[in-house]
Amino acid sequence: MVDPVCGDCHHLTPGNGICYIGACVSLGLIGPETAWQLVSWRLVSLYPGASLGIGRPITHARKIIMIRSSMRKLLGSAVLLAAGFSGSLYAEQAAHTFTQPRLDAFAAAMAQEVEQGRIGGIATLVYQNGEVVQRAEYGYADREQQRPLEPDSLYKIFSLTKLVTGTALLTLFDEGRFELDEPVGKYIPELQNLQVAVADGPEGMPKTEPAAHPVTIRELMTHTGGFTYGRFGDTQVDQLYVQADIQNRDSTFVDMMAKLEHIPLLHQPGTVWHYSISVDIQAALIEVLSGKSFDVFLQERIFDPLQMSDTDFYAPEDKAERLALSYQPQPDGSLKALPNTPFLSKPRFLNGGGGLISSVDDYLRFARMLLGGGELEGTRILKADTVELMRRNQLPQGVENIGPFFPGNQFGLNVAVVNDSPAAGYLPQGTYWWWGIQGAWCWIDPSNDAIIIGMMQNTDYRLSRMIHGKASRALYGPAQP
Repeated sequence: MVDPVCGDCHHLTPGNGICYIGACVSLGLIGPETAWQLVSWRLVSLYPGASLGIGRPITHARKIIMIRSSMRKLLGSAVLLAAGFSGSLYAEQAAHTFTQPRLDAFAAAMAQEVEQGRIGGIATLVYQNGEVVQRAEYGYADREQQRPLEPDSLYKIFSLTKLVTGTALLTLFDEGRFELDEPVGKYIPELQNLQVAVADGPEGMPKTEPAAHPVTIRELMTHTGGFTYGRFGDTQVDQLYVQADIQNRDSTFVDMMAKLEHIPLLHQPGTVWHYSISVDIQAALIEVLSGKSFDVFLQERIFDPLQMSDTDFYAPEDKAERLALSYQPQPDGSLKALPNTPFLSKPRFLNGGGGLISSVDDYLRFARMLLGGGELEGTRILKADTVELMRRNQLPQGVENIGPFFPGNQFGLNVAVVNDSPAAGYLPQGTYWWWGIQGAWCWIDPSNDAIIIGMMQNTDYRLSRMIHGKASRALYGPAQP
């Protein structure tokens, strides 16, 4: 049998075979997809059990990543050499790709977090120019049971839900069902005549003044409407949110709106970026505008069209074992596993800002749709102009950025948008992204046709942001000499 990767002799090296394939691509004898299939065939034959970049134990994952990326790079080099291109042209093209040293540095940095016991596990994926160039799972879905993360593991993505909710709402915008600068109170009467806190008052009730203008839908989608979360602050307004149990799992959006009617805004609308429950209000707005429950609307408008079969507000019984455990760092440096029990049954409150469970593959399909201008594999979810609107800075005049915890970023519609690359950990300008409170993140980088996804279940959000910084510096930071 002739080995299609190594020519007609099995004793030839994989590199020689790939150069041979590169020449075939250059001469037009085979296409790039066929070439990569041949390389993949040889990879599996040389390394039985390889999953083309998907590893399980840390050592296996890193080994296969290096093999696959090296082969891909060598194939690209072979095509250029066979066609007679100069080295300078290849260097120019390589500047827009994730080089092998960068991918290796990224893999090493993520693996180190697990090896040193700071997190239980992490899954990462790098996608560029229409293909996955690196993918790995490090560590465990359940450390105590030694159950490793798998390619189909499920994760509580928390605030990565916000991108999904915003996209769902914008499908109604595309249909002309609302305008961004309309008052949200036009559709949710409880939010028509809100007061704004101006100073602390007696018995835990702030002194207030009327809102200068009604909160708009655009302000909801930029976290500039004056709402808050409650659990992240210590103002009297925050305390009122906590006392009202504003996101009670057994409540509904109707219950939430009834509570918000009697709690003042923290800031005047359009004056301050403040992270908030605004995306839950967006979910309530979807129900009002569509006449459907939020989960049904997501299923019909997002999940079914994009074939996101593993994304929902809970993990049903047949998927429960795939849901990774969350880990809480302890003062002694150990990690405490938290039970998944609350996430194994459907909640009554369909948290639009943080309630979804998903997989790396599902979220990649969602992100690819956005990167593709609202379309994936012939299925259009949003108009291209609407995606452009989503990823363009929408902060009101006088609000320059989204604060010191997210340096170098402005805000679009439900997404952060990088406007200062070095300050933002070297993420390229125009990258739009968000993250979840337990560390999951998604960066969509239009300038390099790239998506980077990370999934972890770590309750220390400051540690998660540190890990995000390590990831961005490895993939995008200044090259090491």
